[in-house]
Amino acid sequence: MSEFRQKCIGKTNLVGSFAAIPHPVAVEVMAQSGLDFLCIDSEHAQISRDMIETMVRAADLHSVPAMVRVPGHGPEAIQAALDSGAQGVLVPRVSTAAQAQAAVTASRYPPQGERGVGPGRAAGYGYRIPQYLAGANDRIVVAVQVETSQGLANIDEIAAVDGVDVIFVGPGDLSVSIGAIGPEGADRLDDAIRAIIGATIAQDKIPGIFCASPQTAGRWAAIGVSFFVLASDTMFLGAGAAANYTAARAELGLGERG
Repeated sequence: MSEFRQKCIGKTNLVGSFAAIPHPVAVEVMAQSGLDFLCIDSEHAQISRDMIETMVRAADLHSVPAMVRVPGHGPEAIQAALDSGAQGVLVPRVSTAAQAQAAVTASRYPPQGERGVGPGRAAGYGYRIPQYLAGANDRIVVAVQVETSQGLANIDEIAAVDGVDVIFVGPGDLSVSIGAIGPEGADRLDDAIRAIIGATIAQDKIPGIFCASPQTAGRWAAIGVSFFVLASDTMFLGAGAAANYTAARAELGLGERG
């Protein structure tokens, strides 16, 4: 079992971030920050298959586990991510137990699944296929993202699917799907997130959540969340640039820009 998966299922608090900038330099900068893992975001960012592999390679250089948020439920995207050497996948918009099972099936070699065998980077380009096959099923983290009203309704069945390691809450999409946008929907969204986390813990799975800022992590950790994705490289870049620009204007006595 990989150290990353062992920590996940061992309920060690892990803090990672999304990698959305399609370049290995951005991955290396993020990796050197001390994050526990990176999640390459090929769902919302413009990242090609060959760039995913390049970004995984950059993370490996700094011994930081890299997983990939794939663009959908299809087995092709899951296999491509894992063949690149990623240590896990995050499958978005999982709304049924069947979709969760499909993610597991695509991520595991037989007899646990139906992942195809190929000479990709993960298997040493064909030179280490037997060795890779021997341990891959125990190494790969399978995370499914629950972020729809249908997923919320089916959370007990989703959480019961064998082979799912992490059930990850996407608060943004969930808030839109259940009509809980803005301050007036905060309580409803909070109840929905707590329901997902509770069902996840009841099935001895690992609850995860996206946090736009570090200030929200503590309240979710208090009820059992141990897997956190904190913002993204693009969000950190924007926030850092804005904060330092404002500080520089203050040093120059220019005040706030109108």
